[in-house]
Amino acid sequence: MSPLATPVAPAPTPVKTARPLRVCHLSMTLLTGGLERLLVDYGRFHDSNAFQLHFAALDDLGQPADDLRDDGFDVHSFQLSKTGKLRTLWKIRDYLKAHQIDVLHTHNTYPYFYGAIAGWMAGTPVIVNTQHGRGCGPGIRSLWQFRIANRFGHYVGGVSKDATILCQEQDRGAASKMHCIWNGIDLERFEYHGPRVGGPAISVGRLSPEKDFATLIRAIKHVVAEYPDFRLKLVGNGAERTNLEALTKELELTNVVEFLGERSDVPALLRDASLFVASSRTEGISLTLLEAMAVGLPIVTTSVGGNPEIVVEGETGYLAPSKNPEALAKSICRILAQKNEWDEFGKRARDRVEEFFCIRRMISNYESAYKEMYAKSKRGALAK
Repeated sequence: MSPLATPVAPAPTPVKTARPLRVCHLSMTLLTGGLERLLVDYGRFHDSNAFQLHFAALDDLGQPADDLRDDGFDVHSFQLSKTGKLRTLWKIRDYLKAHQIDVLHTHNTYPYFYGAIAGWMAGTPVIVNTQHGRGCGPGIRSLWQFRIANRFGHYVGGVSKDATILCQEQDRGAASKMHCIWNGIDLERFEYHGPRVGGPAISVGRLSPEKDFATLIRAIKHVVAEYPDFRLKLVGNGAERTNLEALTKELELTNVVEFLGERSDVPALLRDASLFVASSRTEGISLTLLEAMAVGLPIVTTSVGGNPEIVVEGETGYLAPSKNPEALAKSICRILAQKNEWDEFGKRARDRVEEFFCIRRMISNYESAYKEMYAKSKRGALAK
């Protein structure tokens, strides 16, 4: 080499980077609901550098499926009601193999049962489950499906401490697989506003038996006796609507309770409200409760499931026993007597949601679990 020549550095050795893990979320349906709304958020807030997402439902698709497709995701229905149970099991297995899914994340017990067995047959390295309610569901059938699925699954997330403990009690042999990961919401969608003094109270939820809006309506009969100007907007639809409207008429509350049906402008309705009230008999972690707190509303709700983990008694709102209209009315009247403290209630509510119940935090916790479980799997070990 000439002494004047500039030496050429050798080309750097290419650094081998791991490919994104392929994750499939499997739910019962992708129709309108809180769980399905969470799945849309999984798509929007996941780490796209580390994970490639697919979405599938055992049965019907709806608006959440359209939203996911609009965001560029593969969405599939196994059409359980048309295909039959055994054939659906093979279809899930074939789908997991064809898409080389690394992590199957199932939601609630029925999809977990089908997905865990199909995932085992397909050789899927990691099978994760989230229980969105209190435990694995009602009845001996759900219990045994949960226990069978746990033989094949690797990680179960409960959306509240209460739900996680109940899951552990329902299958003590798999208790070490169960961990609490609190649900979260999109804080950007539900910006802080604070309570509007003079605005109506609001409640948002599916009009179904477990939400027990009948107890709330009966409680309001007591409330208006002390606060005649009290008004409630009830947002949501469901099988109980006719019965609830009849009860409202029977109690002569048609000028007090307004049924708005299903709405797409919930954030705006919350901003126009003074406080949030609810009367559920059971809850995992209530997304509507978190959304109201994020907006900055004081809360009155029942002390069931994960609600006491969200609401700090006397600081962000008040809790009352379930199925007790008189006790719920007393808590509502208590907070109505503290209007000068509503702003502080609302600020503390927002702070609590920001600290513990942000959707990005929730998804990050699951993504850490995916990586940890995959690293322990045989395929993960071979990929290193």
